[in-house]
Amino acid sequence: MVETVGKVVIAIIVAVVVRWGWKILNWAWLNPKKLEKSLREQGYKGNSYKLLKGDLIELATIVKEGRSTHMPISHDITSHVLPFENHIFNKYGKRTYTWFGPKPRVYVADPDLIKEILSRPDEFRRPHREPLRDSVIGGLVVSEGRKWAKHRHIINPAFHLDSIKNMFSAICLSCSEMIGKWEPLTAESGVAEVDVWPYIDNLAGDVISRAAFSSCYEEAHNIFCIQKEQMELALQLMPILYLPGGRFIPTKANKKFKENRIKLQAFAKGIVEKRKAPVEMGQASNDDLLGILLESNAKEVQECGVGMSMEDVIEECKLFYIAGSETTSTLILWTMVCLSLHQEWQTKAREEVSTVFGTQELHFEGLKHLKIVTMILNEVLRLYPPATMVLRATHEKTKLGDMMIPSGVNIIIPIIYVHHDPEIWGEDATEFKPERFSEGIASATQGKGWGAFLPFGGGPRICIGQNFAMVEAKVAIAKILQRFSFELSPSYKHSPFAVFSLPPQFGAHLILHDI
Repeated sequence: MVETVGKVVIAIIVAVVVRWGWKILNWAWLNPKKLEKSLREQGYKGNSYKLLKGDLIELATIVKEGRSTHMPISHDITSHVLPFENHIFNKYGKRTYTWFGPKPRVYVADPDLIKEILSRPDEFRRPHREPLRDSVIGGLVVSEGRKWAKHRHIINPAFHLDSIKNMFSAICLSCSEMIGKWEPLTAESGVAEVDVWPYIDNLAGDVISRAAFSSCYEEAHNIFCIQKEQMELALQLMPILYLPGGRFIPTKANKKFKENRIKLQAFAKGIVEKRKAPVEMGQASNDDLLGILLESNAKEVQECGVGMSMEDVIEECKLFYIAGSETTSTLILWTMVCLSLHQEWQTKAREEVSTVFGTQELHFEGLKHLKIVTMILNEVLRLYPPATMVLRATHEKTKLGDMMIPSGVNIIIPIIYVHHDPEIWGEDATEFKPERFSEGIASATQGKGWGAFLPFGGGPRICIGQNFAMVEAKVAIAKILQRFSFELSPSYKHSPFAVFSLPPQFGAHLILHDI
């Protein structure tokens, strides 16, 4: 009897080992090779698959070399920002794929195909959950299907123009405080060299703290600081991301990342709970993003019985910080750099701001009259898009154009390459020419449509906060132009750096002049 039981146990163990061994073999080798064969048959080219690591080692090496120094001052930045992709495109052409571990990534840069992908979010979804990525960028960005639709419906009121108008004074206050920190630097001689990046980076966090969480401003700012550290840690952890159990390896970065995640949840939960009770009791909410979100969620629960959970609201709060601060800070920064390089446009923008506002405080209605500033911001978004690429995936065999994309393939839309493509924008595609937007975005893309201009994504899942970002950028640039003129410092090093957005790797040293 004992011998029989022993044989059964051994048989079960062997069966389990064989089953899991087969799964691992399929995940690590058989399926990647099957996908590689399918992609090659459809005319895609790329490196042969290497067990587990794929192209990760080559990617890390090329990126490390590319970021060891700055580049010449130019708006032709694609090869510096995405050096590995530039290497692959030069080697295989546009119809190519790469390996991110055992996952192939197909590159799609045709505007018509891009529109098709982004217009079909149920078919081209986000990749399956990745704990490291999703703990930094969660909420609406990673939600799918009905959950995404419900959350978007609940969150929408927080980003209506009327809601943003109510936050206008908070945006102005943060911008004025930043300029107030620059004024003492130029007070003595009327001129000063300043690395403006730390100030602008803090400005964006300050704005979102006030505009999203006005009554919990100090606690909210703690979220901003921890989120910044999480993004840096995520970059450090990227090389072990696709190792089986990589996130459990007890490295210093892994431990700190987990500690920060717990702190973030605690901070965000404290803020939400403090604000949630009064809203549920029917008291008026503050005119900030969190208050409007909680009010909209309470209404949804009342009308439909189901809304967003506490966990969902917390994730959206964290997303406010990443999306709200990262996108806008880099837009403001690169606008200052571009206007430093192109003084004629700085002069035109300042004259327009003076015509609309004079030396007085800004008012919300005046922003729509800043036509030149809007043209400049659109051109900066084209040349220096906050997100350099968009990632989607197929979860079943899916038709795209004349291709059949197998299940399990990641699709990369390389936004920065699309924005710099001479076939779309003309031979001057890498030049700073805001006048190309003088007749609007549709005219600027020369009939290619929104698939050619994607600073905030596109389709049904276009960034919900794009209007907020543009209002903040207009306010910041207008206020800076009222108070200072600026130019590049001789110590400025041009190095756009692709992380979750496009910050400057070596800061941004400008020379500020009092006006």
